Amino acid sequence: MYLQHFGLRQLPFTLTPNTGFFFGLTPHVEALQVLQMALETGEGFIKVTGEVGTGKTLVCRKLLNELPSQFQCAYIPNPYLTPAELRWAVAADLGIDVAEKLDQQQLTRLIHEKLLALSEQGFQVVLVIDEAQALPDESLEALRLFTNLETESRKLLQVVLFGQQELDDRLNQANLRQLRQRITFSYHLRPLNWDEVQAYMNHRLTIAGYQGLATFTVKESKLIASGARGIPRLVNILAHKTLLLAYGEGATKVTLAHCKAAINDTEDANKSIVSSSQLFTLKPVLVFIGVALSVLVGLHFSSISCCGHWLARISGWL
Repeated sequence: MYLQHFGLRQLPFTLTPNTGFFFGLTPHVEALQVLQMALETGEGFIKVTGEVGTGKTLVCRKLLNELPSQFQCAYIPNPYLTPAELRWAVAADLGIDVAEKLDQQQLTRLIHEKLLALSEQGFQVVLVIDEAQALPDESLEALRLFTNLETESRKLLQVVLFGQQELDDRLNQANLRQLRQRITFSYHLRPLNWDEVQAYMNHRLTIAGYQGLATFTVKESKLIASGARGIPRLVNILAHKTLLLAYGEGATKVTLAHCKAAINDTEDANKSIVSSSQLFTLKPVLVFIGVALSVLVGLHFSSISCCGHWLARISGWL
């Protein structure tokens, strides 16, 4: 890959949410501030929504990593669960040792007892659910009933929902109006502006070990921001492909042509901003890199005395 070419220790634009690359972008910081303030109140539901790829899971992980010690957290990353499965998942995350033969009423009682015990020990219990738009209606109703568990002065459980915009559509249904009324705080993650995209990309490169001048200048940043529609996940994809194209050419700086080719090669990018007639494509670059790496591996396991000049030439190209 292009790590050595750009002096990097690790890939800067992976799709896995990594809090080590967290950058204080305005929407992400505001979301965390809303969450922290809401959790301090100890009441009701908290909701964070956003378009696919805007950083909900990253904010979720950042929140989990930074919860103060008085919080006991249960985390459900894949919530396509029936009400019964949801109760079992909550019980497991709270460390409740239960027998398989328990019925749902007994399981709910054990959860209630555990929440009371944690409250008496000074803990605030928060249930964090990622991809909450996947919860069936019956499970959303089960969540609402969970928040009925309380003492005379406070709720025993808070629920934080992270979900795509479809979650808002779901909550607008009449049959979920009781849950909707219990959402005390909410935040919607917006797409990034072009200057935020530029700062974001160069920050990730710095964290990955890059030490040169800014790789993405204003022109390239504006183009990638438009191509990605300000969505961080798409920014990562386009930035990665742009670096790959620059590496394939042996260039130390990315250009508008590299950015346009990356946009044209990406399924969900905004291709209307580029002209296909002016583009070279990513595929020949990938083929070249693959062939070159194959040759290098092959030469490693064979006699290369007669092919040294080819090895030197390929190494020079890369």
